[in-house]
Formats: sequence, C-alpha cells, structure tokens
Amino acid sequence: MAPKGSQRTINKIVAENRKARYNYEIIDTYEAGLMLTGTEVKALREGKANIAESYASDEGNEIWLINSHLPEYLQANRFNHEPRRRRKLLLSKREINRLRVAINREGMTLVPLKIYFNEKGRAKLELALAKGKKLHDKRETEKERDWNRQKSRLMKAN
Repeated sequence: MAPKGSQRTINKIVAENRKARYNYEIIDTYEAGLMLTGTEVKALREGKANIAESYASDEGNEIWLINSHLPEYLQANRFNHEPRRRRKLLLSKREINRLRVAINREGMTLVPLKIYFNEKGRAKLELALAKGKKLHDKRETEKERDWNRQKSRLMKAN
C-alpha cells in the first residue's frame, strides 16, 4: 500500500454541463457541497445525473441548485427522492455574500459546471459565476475553436 501523501487525487466526474462554457463567459469558479439524501447519493454513484438545464439561485441567505435531474434509485422503493427537487448548496457565509453581491449588483448568473466525488467520497458541485455571451461572442468562440483544431492538424501533418 502506498503512503498517504503519494496517492494521486482522482475526482470521479458524475455530470458535466458542457454547454455552459459556450453560452457563458466564466468569471470565477467555486466548489460547493451538496445537501443530498441517501438515495440521491446512490443515484449519483450510478452516474446518471444531468445538470445541463440547471442553475443556482440566491434565496434568503442560502444558495439553491434548481432544475438538476438525479434519476430515482431503482432499489429504493417507497423511500425514493424526487428527481427534480431543489438542493441546497453548502458554501461559507463569505462566499454566499460575495455571490449574492455579484448576482444582484452586477447581473451575473450562477451556473453549475460539473458534479463530482472528491477524494473523501463527498459529492461536490463546481459552480461558476458567469456572464451571458452575446451571439457575436459565441461566433468568435467557434471561430477560435475551429482555428485551433486546424492548427493542430497542420502541426501533426508536418
């Protein structure tokens, strides 16, 4: 068995929001814990979660994840969870206040990027503070991505 310090930390990504980087300009990212029930954790471990249409909202002094889909855990019978329920995000007060100011004053959005399990086995959400892109910004991103792809093809050919 390898010593504790030498082990690589491997985060198992459960769900990823790939559209977020295309639709939004990411300003800053935060790691938030998720308040989940037992069947939700088991459903996450199966890897069938979806956060493509979800967002985070500031209500009271808390941040909530809204419209994320965690399918029901089939072996749970009547003790199952509701697939699209709101889930509380666990952040420090300082982070919550910073996010609230950015949302209310600067008109930014909280977008979930991915759900993963950290090295301790806890479910975490990577949350981004983002600004929506305009259509011309999206076109620019696409052009840049195509150019980088062509550039790498040309470099391989030589």
